[in-house]
Amino acid sequence: MESDKEKRQQEIEEVKNLARIRQAELRQKEEEQAGRFRQYHEKFRTTLRRIFSISGDAAGHDEIRDRLLSGGQVTGTNLVILMCAIVIASTGLNTGSTAVIIGAMLISPLMGSILAMAYGTISADIYVVRHHATGFLFQILTSLVFATLYFLLSPIKEPTDEILARVNPTIYDILIAIAGGIAGIIGQTRSEKSNNIIPGVAIATALMPPLCVCGYSIANGQWRMLLGAGYLFLVNTYFIYLSAAIVLSILNIPKVRDVTDKQWKRLRRSMVRNTILIALPSILLAILAIHVYNL
Repeated sequence: MESDKEKRQQEIEEVKNLARIRQAELRQKEEEQAGRFRQYHEKFRTTLRRIFSISGDAAGHDEIRDRLLSGGQVTGTNLVILMCAIVIASTGLNTGSTAVIIGAMLISPLMGSILAMAYGTISADIYVVRHHATGFLFQILTSLVFATLYFLLSPIKEPTDEILARVNPTIYDILIAIAGGIAGIIGQTRSEKSNNIIPGVAIATALMPPLCVCGYSIANGQWRMLLGAGYLFLVNTYFIYLSAAIVLSILNIPKVRDVTDKQWKRLRRSMVRNTILIALPSILLAILAIHVYNL
């Protein structure tokens, strides 16, 4: 009886030992699989970083600063070009000529000020941000005044299809502005400046036409159109600025002053908040457009 009990106890111990060995083998196998997964995951991330790297052929930080800040100049040549772009864009909108509007997009210097503000933000240079924000505001007011005067004097008062196309912004305009801003800042920060990128970005983001539509709206008392065109200009401006700031951050633009983690967190929170507030109306308009289309 005692012998049978001991045998059963031994069998139970053997079963427990086998179970412990099996569990250890399973844990070892799981750890090996997890290790292989981590290796594959790291290789995949490394490959993606190498494929999509934007740092390899980037220009030096001093050259990037000089390019972006010179592109954001308001007076002199850029001011003359701005006035020419206003006249060309307003004429194209007034006559419904797509080709003329594209010409105005190509020569408009507005994007330079936006990229300069993005650089000032990431480099923590308050002076640069304030200086180019003031210059950008001056460009906006100049554009509105000249466009309004043009449409007040123009004998054509009816809105063309080109004007109407710029008063109902949606989420798709945000996507275009983000992609355009990324392409634009990448083109400006290469060691060999990619001049072939900038014209395409200027056409895609379309900063000048909605600003001139605002002038048309003021001249003709079309306040709803003013709201829509103004919002489109705001969307394009903000998301070009945001995407450019993100790319410059990835390029590790040096800071001109020390910034604490708390200050950067506050800046990121404000950017997230502003992004949501600016994007929300366009999302609602896109949903409404889809709903109306389905009806």
